[in-house]
Amino acid sequence: MALPARAKLTRHLLRLSKRFPRVQQRFFCDRSTSEKQESTETQRVFSGIQPTGVPHLGNYLGTLENWVSLQDRYPSVLYSVVDLHAITQPQDPHVLRSNTLDMVASLLACGVDPQKAILFCQSQVPEHAELSWILGCLTSMPRLRHLPQWKMKSKQKNEGSVGLYTYPVLQAADILLYKSTHVPVGEDQVQHLELAQDLARIFNRHYGDGFFPQPQALLSSTRKVKSLRDPSSKMSKSDPQAAATIFITDSPDDIAQKIRRAVTDFTSEVTYHPETRPGVSNLVGIHAAAAGITVDEALSLARGLDTAAYKGLVAEAVVQRLAPIRQRLERLRAERSHLEAVLEEGRQKARELAAPVLGEVRRLVGFC
Repeated sequence: MALPARAKLTRHLLRLSKRFPRVQQRFFCDRSTSEKQESTETQRVFSGIQPTGVPHLGNYLGTLENWVSLQDRYPSVLYSVVDLHAITQPQDPHVLRSNTLDMVASLLACGVDPQKAILFCQSQVPEHAELSWILGCLTSMPRLRHLPQWKMKSKQKNEGSVGLYTYPVLQAADILLYKSTHVPVGEDQVQHLELAQDLARIFNRHYGDGFFPQPQALLSSTRKVKSLRDPSSKMSKSDPQAAATIFITDSPDDIAQKIRRAVTDFTSEVTYHPETRPGVSNLVGIHAAAAGITVDEALSLARGLDTAAYKGLVAEAVVQRLAPIRQRLERLRAERSHLEAVLEEGRQKARELAAPVLGEVRRLVGFC
């Protein structure tokens, strides 16, 4: 299937998966179907996150909460702080080091368990970079130009680095290096995962049939958390409006104030219509996710409340959800030696898995 047609089909299936969970099960290999397909192969999850400091509410509800769940569902799970990806944009070295440890502390505070998942820093496993080079030699330039990472960020900067251009190839190497079978992704990353799937097929065709498995997408059922000040865009750390983003380190008073200032509309009734009432619907989605209930249950709790009163209910749910995380994070940030020990243990475990795979890749390619 040609790339544009496949991308359209993927987007269509994503829309259907939100309305009909069975579509996601059928086309994106949820746990039940993939177990049948992989009876002789170990299931392995890989995902990475950039070291951008402390996560915000959208990061937690959309990604990290799912990470915690996956480490209990799959026998082999790897989570990487992807600092090689981070330097595709200019970084202050001191800030990068600090942000990396902050991210590790945040992951632990959110519930990532180094006894259940391998947590490591990408740059400390050199096999990532070498496999990326090998896969890059199998990737065409037109293929990369189609991907959203390059089109979006190069347009913002009016130009882009070679690292930014080949960013998706390194992502593919991250996944394939561990022969990962499942990758939790958002809708905006599906095309990058398709590149990893394509490169697995290309490598297998050239060098060793069946060497790399086809990694499958694990799509989170949590909707994206939108900016509190502009519900047409995602919640973001880089938002210039401080009130737009809730961080997991925010105090209860800060959270309540930000939610009170959240953009809604002139209708006082609380309803859920993302297209016509994005601001109120964003609050309903946050409430449901933070309280661990459905949207319908959140609307039931909101019955009889105007939007001003409902904001108080939403704030209470978010405060309760984040309070224990914030407390753990404050303690962990003061334990630098513990964070470094976690990364060292993760580095050793990751290299134990990565080294034999890259060694076989080198043999297949003809390097040794």
